[in-house]
Amino acid sequence: MRPLLPAGFGDLEPFVSRWAVDGTARRAALRSASTVAEREAFFAAAGPRLDDALASLDAKAFAAYSPADQRLMDLMLSLAHVALAVEIQGPDEVRSAPWRDRMRIDRSTADEGVRPCSN
Repeated sequence: MRPLLPAGFGDLEPFVSRWAVDGTARRAALRSASTVAEREAFFAAAGPRLDDALASLDAKAFAAYSPADQRLMDLMLSLAHVALAVEIQGPDEVRSAPWRDRMRIDRSTADEGVRPCSN
């Protein structure tokens, strides 16, 4: 069986099936649908691995990503959503989640591969 993630990231494989999702809207929905315990467990495991993951991903051109690299990228992008819930929202996450659903993200420029221009 092939590893789900690049070499050195096997400790994060238990989180792949839940958190390695593509698309900003899907990540936001997953954040809202997850429990405090799920978010905290993922954050505790993936947070300390962020620098290593970004270094690994930055070492390759995006077009050269393997499926394992893409799953690692998806995990780290989900981590960004979860970090907001854990570090910023904290206990208010549950109270604010219903309001987030009213401001649904349908798509983002990142999902389309388009980057906004800067002046």
